Amino acid sequence: MHIQWYPGHMTKAMRMMQDAIKQVDCVIYVLDCRAVASCINPKFDEMIAGKPVLYVLNKKDLVPSGEVKVWLDYFASRGATALAVSSVGNKERNAVLDGLKKINSAVISKYREKGVNKIVRAMVVGVPNSGKSTLINCLCAGKRAVTGNRPGVTRGKQWVRLDEGIELLDTPGTLPPSFEDQGKAVNLAFVGSIKEDVVRVDELAIEFIDFCKDRGIDEFCNRYGIDGFEHSYEEIFDAVGKARGVQKVRGEYDSDRVASIIMDDFRKQKFGKIMLDYPEK
Repeated sequence: MHIQWYPGHMTKAMRMMQDAIKQVDCVIYVLDCRAVASCINPKFDEMIAGKPVLYVLNKKDLVPSGEVKVWLDYFASRGATALAVSSVGNKERNAVLDGLKKINSAVISKYREKGVNKIVRAMVVGVPNSGKSTLINCLCAGKRAVTGNRPGVTRGKQWVRLDEGIELLDTPGTLPPSFEDQGKAVNLAFVGSIKEDVVRVDELAIEFIDFCKDRGIDEFCNRYGIDGFEHSYEEIFDAVGKARGVQKVRGEYDSDRVASIIMDDFRKQKFGKIMLDYPEK
């Protein structure tokens, strides 16, 4: 399958961010732990060059705990500051605030020497549905930004001030204008960063079946009572439809309905906690 989605509001969002980057001291780069490499937007990297960056690997509760360290070590090896959170509690809130103070320590000290308490301004960037607004709500210790479990909820810039002398700029989730690596586009569709109405959900489910086969994720077969991946896609879809009680229409299961069940089961960790991509060796 081929995926390409870059609606007009993303073009507008990138222009807004390019203007706003001049107003901030640093960047919080939010990445979905399930697809870290796929969430890295080359256009963000160009835009934020020269600014201190805190990489926040979000939704760590959705991947095996031991595998998160692979990415943390990757960023550390490149001299970058990164931490993993699930955007839920005070411990993680404090970790992010400490990370912000760390990457801004030089400018904070400079102002402190002049007797001035520096207000640190951070722009929060990430692909759609990476959890930016949820993270900001956690940092605010209250719901102040609009959130939703679907891409494209935040459409305009929103400033939020924290008690700790930090201001956050929430920005719309934005994808690269094009995907040279379609594997990354597919991963983003898996985690819901690309709207399902711009992809063929049946083709997406087939991609996911192939992924499970390649990775040897037996939980997929176990959930639907399949004796292995050596079946046609039609046979696997039929088994899923039967296992989940999908009603047949004219003697066949609705392939889109079955495909949506497969993708929903993945997002609800019914096949276990899965990390989709890893650092390149």
